[in-house]
Amino acid sequence: MPSELSPHVSDIAPGRGALRPARSWLHSDAPSRSLNGTWRFRLSPTASVTEDFAADAFVDDGWDSIPVPSHWVLEGDGAYGRPIYTNIQFPFPIDPPHVPDENPTGDYRRHFDVPADWSDAERVVLRFDGVESLFRVWVNGVEIGSASGSRLAHEFDVTSAVRTGDNVVAVRVHQWSAASYVEDQDQWWLPGIFRDVTLIARPAGGIEDVWLRTGFDHGRGRVEAEITADAAAFPVTLRIPELGVEHVWATPSDVAPVDVTGVEPWSAERPRLYDATVSTVSESIALRVGFRTVEIRGDRFLVNGSRVVFHGVNRHETHPERGRVFDEEHAREDLARMKRFNVNAIRTSHYPPHPRLLDLADELGFWVVLECDLETHGFEKLDWAGNPSDDPAWRDAFLDRIRRTVERDKNHPSIVIWSLGNESGTGGNLAAMSAWVHARDTGRPVHYEGDYTGEYTDIYSRMYASVPETEQIGADGARSALLNCTPAQSARQRTKPFLLCEYAHAMGNGPGAFDQYEALVRQYPRLHGGFVWEWRDHGILATAPDGTPYYAYGGDFGEVVHDGNFVMDGMLLSNDVPTPSLHEYKAVVQPVEFVLDGGKVAVTNLRHSADTSDLRFRWRVEHDGLPVASGDLEIPVVAAGESQRASLPPIAIAPDAETWLTIDATLAAPTPWAPEGHVIATAQLDCSARRPVPAVRPQAEWRPGDGTLSLGIAEFAGGSLVRLAGRAVTGPRLELFRAPTDNDESPSDGIEESDNSIAGVSSADLWRRDGLDRLTTRRVSVEHTPDALRTLDKVSAADSALSVMVESVWSLVDGELELRVEIEPSRGWQTVWPRIGVRFELPDGAAPVDGAQWFGLGPLETYPDSLRAARTGRFSATVHDLSVDYARPQETGHRSELRRLTLTSGSTEVLRIEALPDTRGRRPGFTLSRHTPQQIARAAHPFELGDSTTSHLIVDAAQHGLGSRTCGPDVWPEFALRPESRTIRLRISAG
Repeated sequence: MPSELSPHVSDIAPGRGALRPARSWLHSDAPSRSLNGTWRFRLSPTASVTEDFAADAFVDDGWDSIPVPSHWVLEGDGAYGRPIYTNIQFPFPIDPPHVPDENPTGDYRRHFDVPADWSDAERVVLRFDGVESLFRVWVNGVEIGSASGSRLAHEFDVTSAVRTGDNVVAVRVHQWSAASYVEDQDQWWLPGIFRDVTLIARPAGGIEDVWLRTGFDHGRGRVEAEITADAAAFPVTLRIPELGVEHVWATPSDVAPVDVTGVEPWSAERPRLYDATVSTVSESIALRVGFRTVEIRGDRFLVNGSRVVFHGVNRHETHPERGRVFDEEHAREDLARMKRFNVNAIRTSHYPPHPRLLDLADELGFWVVLECDLETHGFEKLDWAGNPSDDPAWRDAFLDRIRRTVERDKNHPSIVIWSLGNESGTGGNLAAMSAWVHARDTGRPVHYEGDYTGEYTDIYSRMYASVPETEQIGADGARSALLNCTPAQSARQRTKPFLLCEYAHAMGNGPGAFDQYEALVRQYPRLHGGFVWEWRDHGILATAPDGTPYYAYGGDFGEVVHDGNFVMDGMLLSNDVPTPSLHEYKAVVQPVEFVLDGGKVAVTNLRHSADTSDLRFRWRVEHDGLPVASGDLEIPVVAAGESQRASLPPIAIAPDAETWLTIDATLAAPTPWAPEGHVIATAQLDCSARRPVPAVRPQAEWRPGDGTLSLGIAEFAGGSLVRLAGRAVTGPRLELFRAPTDNDESPSDGIEESDNSIAGVSSADLWRRDGLDRLTTRRVSVEHTPDALRTLDKVSAADSALSVMVESVWSLVDGELELRVEIEPSRGWQTVWPRIGVRFELPDGAAPVDGAQWFGLGPLETYPDSLRAARTGRFSATVHDLSVDYARPQETGHRSELRRLTLTSGSTEVLRIEALPDTRGRRPGFTLSRHTPQQIARAAHPFELGDSTTSHLIVDAAQHGLGSRTCGPDVWPEFALRPESRTIRLRISAG
């Protein structure tokens, strides 16, 4: 089958044969036919198959069937291979441009019909919107051409090969090719024809391409049309009916800008679109036009003259069953969910998405950084030796990728920045890409994070800069050298807008410190926000040996090399469930700020351009979490960037309960992404009368004893608790360990880390080194009085001289059982601790503890550096719902600032616990789980935890923060838990 059109898999040319120039993805009334559906399919283990399968007469009856679009490794339950996950690693030897002979190759065939009335078409075009990685195309046995660029669109002219009636298209797809070296994105390798295949009849006198560039200035709009069509196609008519525009250009030379008055601008907050058509006699193109002007003025990034703050996410196209196959209904809901969580921007990491996604972004309203399909990250381990980014032989391939990116999507008002790609080092080919974009589109700036010195990009961009470093970038007076920059280069970069293209790595339980970054964006106008890594987990739905479904990650498919669960790093779980971090993000970036001061509230509108006329403000007062009053708050309309003050209603302060005022900003009417009443911002004010904490009643006349006695509802044997309120309960046992989060398991980089970290070593390794996961107890003493019991324990680990002394005092205070635990570490501890708490075991017996009701912070889990989404109130949840099903089991479920807790079994109250603050006013938190931290830490997937016959209650005096160390800064020192003495006081009663 070889011919002059046939590429070798090591061919770095972007395409061969009848491959047509890149153009826009347009909504045209020209005839077209989708070739999506069932194709015949055969997989071969190598690329050296020579059989002439494309021939007209070839019989494919013995082949399998496969849906198109799809990824073959996600079809056939493993019959066609399995997915591979790598972040930076190449899953084949680094030998550019060569790939191994063991190269899975998929052959596809299908019949299609060409209508008789297509004989009038000027040409027939076959379009592929996404194929991974290198593919070759035949029609009716005639080789048409080849292309690479997996997430890019390719069109082939098949006019000379098609015929009226039945036709056969054959496609050969190689999983690995030279293109794989420049598609090393952090994601699954998923080969196949995974986007649409379309046959298009291009009419004589049609429009080859259209670009309606728009601008906006104080109510006036401008349309600059670029029409690609033969002179014979003219006249061409532009219509925008809502604006009264009907402009006819008789010849190509007549095409000129059209000024329009009475225009409403497009923004991510108010995505005003106007239906437009560009028509000839034989073809009409439908577009949706949004008027906006993008500019950089000094170190400010502006749209329509106003500074933009990107509250963004990095978004891959991923689904647990379909992979990167696009589903519009799912995508629309995904974007609507982003809007509901105050996300206003998307970076299309690290490739152009399905083109319909950008239509949705225009419609729903997002600032989009559109990124090219380019990443060569695996060359970093070679110190970038051999990196294609600086090899002239690859220049055509690089330029082809950026052309196809820009040309396909240039009509979208949501796209405000072009990005050259991601983590590809630097070099002349990237500079050439930037020069091409600057020449092609003067209306949008160019971004690329790897251009640290700012040689060829318009925006200073970084990943995972720490809070102090970000402040040094934003502060006008800062003179520190920036990463990989000389002083002069640093000064130049500080003259540009700054963007965190990735920050706050949302892997597992975390990240912390959203609010610290947001505070800097508010303080320093040069800082324009950023994009959290990332929006959703990439889990692939799989089945455990016992039939339990779970979400698989790297290594679960037997990969030779992989990067584990690093692909599970989103604020949305693989099954579309928002994590607590997404709620935290929503609260931190909420577009309305409330400052409550006495009887007044100051309301600040932090939006880009929208006022608050679409919002309603509601208030409510609660006493100990119970509502006592509510109403609407009358606040004048607040313009974008402005503030208004209003009076608060009179608040009844309860003398014997906590009094909390809550204010919500809600949608006054439904939108395409949320119903009326959806809360976009909230604030709470503690109006409580101050009450003293009950003092510890001193005990006297302690006497040694065997510790077997009863104190109210508590029964003890040998000084140890055995029953509470008639049910088996043991504890309190000192617990210093938590099932390490992904951040805990990540090695320190030795830069700006928490106390006593060690470069290259994780916090979890230090905890295991010190034996925090395997503590043992030695009872030192047992004493009692007629109404109290005191035990003293020394807690330590094997092969360690470090210890913690734990004094537990049980007493009856006015007939109520109180427990006070004093925790005091020895000297010599050299690392932060994950927690300081005590654990109780509650075996199931006849009535398992399966839920909790509490008054404290909620409703979701909270940690010291992730508290902004929490509010003080009354909440309830089942034991399962108290935890988050992270793809790799880890610490989860902690609720802070506990006042009262009721453990339940079904609808029955089992035990009631009141948590008293310590002498510094600090309140404990709690975790209720069906597994111990040690059991959770041993599991790689949720299904490995198995069944449990015990509930475990941990009351924590303190927890270590979360940080973002998997890819970014460690826990901020303020939220790091140092070994220290702490007190826990609880009052316990029967349910």
